[in-house]
Amino acid sequence: MKEMQLRVLPNEASDIILLKQKVAYELGIKVDEISHVQILKRSIDARKFPVFYQLKVAVYINEEYLGTVFENDYQEVSNASRVVHIIGSGPAGLFAALEALKVGIKPIIFERGKDVKTRRRDLAVINKEGKVNTESNYCYGEGGAGTYSDGKLYTRSKKRGSVQEVLKTLVIHGAPDDIMVDAHPHIGTNKLPQLIENIRAVILEKGGEIHFDTKMTDITVKDNKIESITLNDSDIIEVENLVLATGHSARDIYTLLNDKKIDLEFKSFALGVRIEHSQQLIDKIQYKTEERGEYLPPASYSLVSQVKDRGVYSFCMCPGGIIAPCATGEEEVVTNGWSPSKRNNPYSNSGIVTEVRWEDIPKFHKYGALAGMYFQKSVEKKAWELGGGKQKVPAQRLMDFIQGKKSTSLPKTSYFPGIVSVELDEVFPNFITNALREGLKSFGTKMNGYGTNEAVLHATESRTSSPVRIPRDKITLMHPEVKGLYPCGEGAGYAGGIVSAAIDGIKVIQAISEKQIDDKV
Repeated sequence: MKEMQLRVLPNEASDIILLKQKVAYELGIKVDEISHVQILKRSIDARKFPVFYQLKVAVYINEEYLGTVFENDYQEVSNASRVVHIIGSGPAGLFAALEALKVGIKPIIFERGKDVKTRRRDLAVINKEGKVNTESNYCYGEGGAGTYSDGKLYTRSKKRGSVQEVLKTLVIHGAPDDIMVDAHPHIGTNKLPQLIENIRAVILEKGGEIHFDTKMTDITVKDNKIESITLNDSDIIEVENLVLATGHSARDIYTLLNDKKIDLEFKSFALGVRIEHSQQLIDKIQYKTEERGEYLPPASYSLVSQVKDRGVYSFCMCPGGIIAPCATGEEEVVTNGWSPSKRNNPYSNSGIVTEVRWEDIPKFHKYGALAGMYFQKSVEKKAWELGGGKQKVPAQRLMDFIQGKKSTSLPKTSYFPGIVSVELDEVFPNFITNALREGLKSFGTKMNGYGTNEAVLHATESRTSSPVRIPRDKITLMHPEVKGLYPCGEGAGYAGGIVSAAIDGIKVIQAISEKQIDDKV
């Protein structure tokens, strides 16, 4: 077996016969000597036309390829002496549960929302009727916010071993093998629900528990140690180790902890709009051709600009995607994007956001660590008011926004509840609109054609990350003031996406396992 780098045309990358011919030519051997070519890494080089794929491959020369089989090592934990309670069944919570199975700890998950299939009905209602179920929506429910937001799996995490472990776990539970090789892997909103169900089945089969429609409504701390939690305002259960993996939108949890005088910290976050172009235009800009053809995927982009001392950047870019209403409460408007696995919708969308810092929001300092949360909430409420309710979003054509004038008409978009022409200066404070304007101008120079009045800005894109951090010790990962409380994932301020949240869930369980071993010693 020999590893090598290849630069091939798109049609060659997808045709095993052509790929073998290319490899044979490069190695100076006969094609029939090659028994298999396995792609290890795959990325697109679109800097010039024509577009090429960069491949890292393993070539099997006169050697049988036996395939790759990933196996799990989950233990039966029905009667395990060690138990961990997990609040939330997003990526952090689910991967915490899977890791608990590996180390012989019984995971018990409490999820405020519904199972992944039942949850779809509530998503249909918010899309068609503009009604928000505050316990079951795009953010709350089995799988968390990631389930219905494309399933992007790329991360800035430098821990490649941990990243590969998460990807392997996803493949074991039904994700396509391609996620192990693509530079920017994703699963697709249409495929994620079945994967989540598969993970649930394993947890239950091995003796773990998952309770839906079960919301943590109170927490009791005694002598600086967690003692019990209250579920649905009535059921009190004793807990020793509590993993708080509630996601970035569980404002009631931040409020509960704050009321209990449990230390929290303000965390800067990003806020802005979701922009939508035609996918055909983005393909043309990125691939430098009128038609991308059948061998290239819908093109994506990643943009960053520095406006004075403030960054403006694209976030959660969805090729061939749809903009969805992601409010979690009444009288607020929140947008996000998702794509099916084939990314075959006619639109392309992305968040365009800028940072919100402590010094930006002095009017909200009275809320202390929750200042960012209340600012975020105020912007979402303003958008709801200006949109006229029923999840209609304030919208403005891109060039009209840059030029500071109201759009007299709006093109069709993928956002189903509908859009209303509003000058976005009425939605956001000046520090946000000023940064977004300059950033979008810059993006227009970086991508020739990006600055078009056919592109539409939708307000608001406000749930990029948590506006609150729940502090924890760097070694034990436990809250510094409350023994047994383990803040985890995006909602605690320690992750930013499916993969990093999953890694954090694994880390927390490992910390709990090590602590329990130390306690016994």
